[in-house]
Amino acid sequence: MHPALRHVATRRLGVFTAAEARQAGYTHSEVRHLVSSGRWVRLRRGVFATADDLAEVEGRGARHAVDCLAVLLTLGRPLAVASHISAARLWGLPVQREREDTVRLTDPTQWRRRSNYLMTCAALPSAHCGTRGPVPVTSPARTLVDCSREWPLEDAVVAIDAALLRGRTSLPELEEVLATVRRWPGSSRAARAVGLADGRAESPLETRGRLRVVGSGLPVFEPQVEVRVAGRLVAVVDGWYEEAAVAVEFDGRLKYTDPWRDRTPGQVLWEEKRREDELRALDVRVVRIADTDLGRGWTPVEQRLRGLLARPGPTRRRFTVVRRTAGVLRTA
Repeated sequence: MHPALRHVATRRLGVFTAAEARQAGYTHSEVRHLVSSGRWVRLRRGVFATADDLAEVEGRGARHAVDCLAVLLTLGRPLAVASHISAARLWGLPVQREREDTVRLTDPTQWRRRSNYLMTCAALPSAHCGTRGPVPVTSPARTLVDCSREWPLEDAVVAIDAALLRGRTSLPELEEVLATVRRWPGSSRAARAVGLADGRAESPLETRGRLRVVGSGLPVFEPQVEVRVAGRLVAVVDGWYEEAAVAVEFDGRLKYTDPWRDRTPGQVLWEEKRREDELRALDVRVVRIADTDLGRGWTPVEQRLRGLLARPGPTRRRFTVVRRTAGVLRTA
């Protein structure tokens, strides 16, 4: 590839236009030959990437960013940005259910729909815009509110919790965006999602479990509480009921199949057992909740929780609790 074209492509995840190729000296017949030979890939009309660059980007899981760039370059709308689910993917936020690969955009003055993209016409204050690599994109707060106006409530709260945990946004920023869109379709849905969010949740399972508890009319537990004995940390429990001294633990399969901090699955299982044994020795009652319990298996879990919460905890406590103000992002 000509150095001038390589310079342009490198800044855009390997994406370049036919006009940029012509400026670098490539003729129409050369471009057609490079595409037919498989060395270049036509992403959209007049937008290309080399096969090697595209393979490298796909290997990094960044193909959707390339698709967003290709659509934006084709449209030539300087104020349009990737938004909604496209922005959520670019910000690395969880999308709980499988969704179509349609590129979502927002433009302040134009609406347009085609088979593989949807451009919404809506206001775009400068505070609601940013970039993710080379892609212009809505800010995390605007992205979450836009998604929450359309998504099922549980999916929206999971995404908001994840963004708060990662420090992508804050509740004040979300509230500011909500104030801007308060008359837009779905704004009340977004407000409900933000109202149910808690950035201390360290996994989608913890968020979904908290929502299941809320839906059952049970008291909401305090997330991420340290249990200590004489200053020594015994455990950090996912949820805590103070009066009943009940700890709630969410058991995701990933914890045992892909543990973090270089631990083996066997070590994780052993540590979990020792930790729970020590909690029970302190008269702390523990309720473990797995993903399958949140569906049809919820009734016995709810009944057990109700029974435990109906009985007060130990009158003489040999432990103290410390409430954490933030969750911990699990990294390798």
